[in-house]
This record gives sequence, structure tokens and C-alpha cells, in this order.
Amino acid sequence: MLAVPDMGLQGLYIGSSPERSPVPSPPGSPRTQESCGIAPLTPSQSPKPEARAPQHAPFSVVVAIDFGTTSSGYAFSFASDPEAIHMMRKWEGGDPGVAHQKTPTCLLLTPEGAFHSFGYTARDYYHDLDPEEARDWLYFEKFKMKIHSATVRLILSRGRSSRGGGARSAKGGAHGAEVKCAEKLRGRSLGSRWRRGWGGEVRIRGEAGLSRGAGDRTNVGLARTLQRGSSRKWGDFQREVVRKWGQSYGFLQNCLCPCQDLTLKTQLEAVNGKKMPALEVFAHALRFFKEHALQELREQCPSLPEKDTVRWVLTVPAIWKQPAKQFMREAAYLAGLVSREDAGQLLIALEPEAASVYCRKLRLHQLLDLSSRAPGGGRLGERRSIDSSFRQAREQLRRSRHSRTFLVESGVGELWAEMQAGDRYVVADCGGGTVDLTVHQLEQPHGTLKELYKASGGPYGAVGVDLAFEQLLGRIFGEDFITTFKRQRPAAWVDLTIAFEARKRTAGPHRAGALNISLPFSFIDFYRKQRGHNVETALRRSSVNFVKWSSQGMLRMSCEAMNELFQPTVSGIIQHIEALLARPEVQGVKLLFLVGGFAESAVLQHAVQTALGARGLRVVVPHDVGLTILKGAVLFGQAPGVVRVRRSPLTYGVGVLNRFVAGRHPPEKLLVRDGRRWCTDVFERFVAAEQSVALGEEVRRSYCPARPGQRRVLINLYCCAAEDARFITDPGVRKCGALSLELEPSDGASPGRREIRAAMQFGDTEIKVTAVDVSTNRSVRAAIDFLSN
Repeated sequence: MLAVPDMGLQGLYIGSSPERSPVPSPPGSPRTQESCGIAPLTPSQSPKPEARAPQHAPFSVVVAIDFGTTSSGYAFSFASDPEAIHMMRKWEGGDPGVAHQKTPTCLLLTPEGAFHSFGYTARDYYHDLDPEEARDWLYFEKFKMKIHSATVRLILSRGRSSRGGGARSAKGGAHGAEVKCAEKLRGRSLGSRWRRGWGGEVRIRGEAGLSRGAGDRTNVGLARTLQRGSSRKWGDFQREVVRKWGQSYGFLQNCLCPCQDLTLKTQLEAVNGKKMPALEVFAHALRFFKEHALQELREQCPSLPEKDTVRWVLTVPAIWKQPAKQFMREAAYLAGLVSREDAGQLLIALEPEAASVYCRKLRLHQLLDLSSRAPGGGRLGERRSIDSSFRQAREQLRRSRHSRTFLVESGVGELWAEMQAGDRYVVADCGGGTVDLTVHQLEQPHGTLKELYKASGGPYGAVGVDLAFEQLLGRIFGEDFITTFKRQRPAAWVDLTIAFEARKRTAGPHRAGALNISLPFSFIDFYRKQRGHNVETALRRSSVNFVKWSSQGMLRMSCEAMNELFQPTVSGIIQHIEALLARPEVQGVKLLFLVGGFAESAVLQHAVQTALGARGLRVVVPHDVGLTILKGAVLFGQAPGVVRVRRSPLTYGVGVLNRFVAGRHPPEKLLVRDGRRWCTDVFERFVAAEQSVALGEEVRRSYCPARPGQRRVLINLYCCAAEDARFITDPGVRKCGALSLELEPSDGASPGRREIRAAMQFGDTEIKVTAVDVSTNRSVRAAIDFLSN
């Protein structure tokens, strides 16, 4: 019989095992929610996970939405013809000289907060608004990375600056600041916290290569600036940090912000400073794609049934944590893509995984090999078989009829046919906001994939180049002027960013001529009124001597100056790839796929090949590289089991009580109740960080409600980056979510103990849970909430 102690413990209650007992919430415990009592019935030693084949709902068509930082789009394929991937329609609008196979991730809402437009239409309409009227409209752009993580990271990356290279956290600090210093590449976490009067905190966590040396002085100054932050408004403080250290740290402005948990109430700020719930902003965007895709499907296949027809796929960066993935799912529910009852009709695809799935299908003529020769001695395309030529002709015939249709191999492509079981490769997804790295190993005979190392990456996306350009303008014309201009002339600022984007795409390592960037007349006029002299005078007075004024009203920038804007971002990408390749788990990698929109850049391609080609690494770029993830997401929706094994990014578990063992357990964890000695706050691990977990593999636990008639069981989940955490109060262990079990009323037929068996899966792109009432064999509504922390 289950006996509940009279102290009213909130947590896990011991059932049949003599080694385990309740977990109370002592003072200082990280619990923030009240948990219902339950009784774990499994022994202390975790049972061996069991594998179960995933069950998938039927579907007639797969629609994938690639929701990017800078641009987005959709594609689809029919179950009856899975080899044909249909790309979305051409978008209205566009920029001169820029292929617009996708549309910008820009959302425009009316002053009342209602949806108006998305993409090029939103951007162009906002551009045409009267400046005074535009201040009332809500315009959002590049907002995806605002939900990147519950813990905001500040990446300190070495740039080309006289201030020096490395970065290391400085000890000390005012206002009782707590600063902890270590080096992540040596197996520890580099973390620093400054709790401040603005009600938030700043965390610095190094994820790129860190080195000692001159950079120590730089970071000491940065730390001192942070320590003074409590006396200023956050915006002024942020601008001071960027002004003082932005030249050394190109990503500072993009990554430095108050640290707060991602919740369903998180707000996003529009260009005009007004805020909207982030969930509504994302739902507006997803609803736009849903309506466009369904309209196109109805036109192509009028007889297509509406119910249970579409399997939706949403792409997210692999480095996103569980709260961000759940947030995207909640936005999809709000947008009406699927209902909660049909949650299985929505899949979350990891962007580098989708690219990897697509690359399996590629033929040699669809690849650009940045190295000189293929492994067999021949150049790419020289060994095309007759069969491949026929398939190519068939594709050309198909494309002549349906210009937006792309055919893929029914099996694997020619490059994959050369590979053998056990071959390893890296996929580097270089997008607008982040770089995502994943390492896969090929498994035969079915060609499934196994992840060798947990996904890694950082904010080294193409927006880093945009921020470097904005910083350059600040050095020439004054940061205060640029801030005022963006606020008071938002349409003209959009014009300027469009002009820079077009020139950025033409930048290359071997380009000889200078690049001209048009300055809007509004910029020139506004500067003269604000400063009392013209922009040409500002250029002459500034210390920036590699940007000149053209008589045609343009900024004339040398190619070397343009390439310098790329350097902090490109260096961050290369450093991260090199750090990954140094890991013992990924030794033997000979092939790297460079994908994502930023991978179109000749500057990035040249830098990666120069840095990594010398090590014998073959760097390959697919054609239409900006659409690689979108096409791969469609293929993933058709066969989500292609990635058979993944690595857990974190350690997950719950808090329990174990029998106290003197000498092994700390005395402060001792709890004596009813004559028994218990150790509190023991961290029971479900899965360890970097542990290989197969798709469908389950971790099972059985629980018993603490009270008869109990309708809900709530179990706090904890996570950490370390594999060997012992207690839920250890440094780095935090409450990350809650497992909720909704119980139906008992029919009274079984007056004894009621057992609820929960099965959790950690090998999918999302953590999933199912539960069953053992006494009735009925399913129990179970869910894991990562957003209510």
C-alpha cells in the first residue's frame, strides 16, 4: 500500500522500491511550480530503453515551410508522386539582380494589429507609406532568432581589430556580480552573470574557440562596461557596449540583450517600437503560408480531400532548444495548420538534417565541388552514367512543362552511391541568422543516417554582415544619427538595406572593381538637416578611408572593405567547423556540405575551402543551395525515419529521493522521516548529454497518484549540459519543463494502487511522451511543457 507522509511533501512519492522516496522542495530548491504527488514504481537503476517503430498518420501531400531569418518559402509533393517536389509560386515584387525563389521574412500589421501582408508585398507597401503614417504600422523583419533560446547567448568571437583576439571572462564586479570563468573547449562552461536593476540578466557564454592573451584586457573592459549597466536604461547601455566593443566583436549588437525565458507571453518589438505577442506574430506568418499553399494545392488538384490531407513540416535550426521548438508548434496550432488532436500531422524538421536528406538524392551535375578533384581522381560530372543522362533528360522534359517542379532520385544519388557504410560527413547550414553543424554517418543497407555528435552552431549568419555595415555607417555618420534615421525614416532605411543586400551578393574574394551603394535621397537630405553639412563632408572628416563619395550620389566601397565586413562572421563559421572537426567523435570526416542561403556567398565559399581544403576535406555546395533545406524538408516529411539515431543535446531527468548513504551523500541532503534516512534532490537521469538515442526508443517510467481521485499529475523535468550531475541543485542543472498526466476519473473497479505508465522518446526532433492507465489499458493524455518554466 502507498503511504503518503504527513508532512505534505510535493514531489515524487516512493511506491514499491525500498531505495526511493519522496522529493520535497527544501529552501533553495530550484522548483518553481507545485507538483502533484506521484509514486515511481521503477527501480533506481533505469531500465534499458525499448525501441518502438514510430506510427505515422496517413497523408496525401507533404507541405514544407522553410521559415528563415531573412527569407522564407514553401514546397510540396504528393504521396502518389514523391519524386516530384513542387516549388512555391514566384513571389510578387523582388529586388533588381536578386533571384527571389523565396520571399523576405517581413510581416506588416495594421495600426490595429491586424494582418496586412507578408514578404515582398509587406516590405514594398511599408516602403511606400508616408513617413508619418509608417510610424503607426507594425513592421517586423528578421524576427525568427528572437526566440532562439531561453538562455540568450553572447558569442565573443575574434575579429580583425587592434584590440586583440581572444576572449576570456573577467573576474570581479560591482553590485555583487557573480562571475564564473572557464573555457568551454576544455570541457567546462564559460559563463558570466550580471544581475541588474532592469530586472533581467546578461549571460556571456563562449562557444567559439577561446584563447588567452591580449583579448583578456578587452574583456576586462567589456565586463566593466557591463557592471555599469544598472545605472542606465537597457537601450543606452547596449549602445554603449556596441560602440565601445563592436569593432572587435561583430556579433555583439545582434546577441547582447536581456536574458529571459521564452514563454507564450514573450513579446516582439516592431520597427516603430510597439510590441506584440511573439506567438501572434509567428502565427500570422505561418497562416500566410498555409493559405498560399492550400490555394495552390486546390488549383493543381481540385479533387484533393481537405481533411487529414496535408502533412506539414516546419524547419527550425538544430541548435534550437525544446522551448523554441514547442513555441513553433504552438504558433502552428494558432495558425490553423493542424489541431492539437492531430498533432502528428505536423513534423518539426532540423534544418541541417533536412539538407542532409536532400543531399542523399543529388546527382554529380547538381553539385559544385570546391576542391579540385573528386576522390576517385575524376572531376565532378565526368563519370555520369547513361542511366543518369536519361534521368536528366526526363527532368528537363518535366521542367519544361512545370517550371517549378524538381525531380529527385527514387533511390540515392551518384555521390551517395560512391559512399560506403560507416562513411562520415558534415553538413554546415549557413543561413541568415545562424550556422548549424551536424555530423552524420551513413548506415547500410537502407541508407539511413546516424548522428555522431550533437548539433552545434552559433549566431554566425548573414545578418552579421548587415550589422557590420550598419556599424560602419555609424562610424562615418554617427551612431546617434543612424538610430534616429532608422526610427524616423524607416522606409528609407529599408531602401538602404536593399541596396546593400544587392551589392553584398556580388562580393567575391577575387573581384577587382569597387562597389557602389546607393544612398536614398531621404538619407542625404535628413543628414544635412540634422548635422548642418552634407554626407561628402562627413566622409572626409571620418577616419574611414576605404569608403569614398561618388558624384552619382553613392558610397563607393573597395572590394577589400566589403570583404572586411564579412570577416567576423566568416571567421566565426570557420572556427566553429574547425572546433567540431577536432572532436574525437567526428574523426575520419572527409566530406563537408555547405548549404543555406549564406552558402551562396563566394566570399564564404572561398574562405571555407581555403581553411579546410588543405586538411583534405572535400567541400561540396549543391546547386540552388538556398533551396536545399526546403527541398530536404519535403523529403523528410515523406520519410521522417531516415535519421535513425540522434544525439541528445542535454541531460534530462527528474528529482527523486534515494536512501541516504553516509560518506557518499552530502550531510545537507539528509532528510529523516518516520525513522528512515533519505537523500533529497537526487537527479535521476532519463538520457545523458551526447548519448545516442534511436528513433522510437523509449524511456519508461511508472507512476502512481498520491491521492485517490487525483485528476492531474505534474512532474518537474530538469536538464543540464553535464553528463554526471548528481543533484537537481548542482550548478548548471535547471528546471526546464513539466510532464503533465491528465487522469480520467477512476471507475472504482480497482480500489488498489493506480499505475500510470509513461513512455518518453528522446530520439526524435522533439521530445515526445505517451502514457497509459495500466488498470484500464486506456491512453492517458500526456504532454511535456517547456514554455511554462
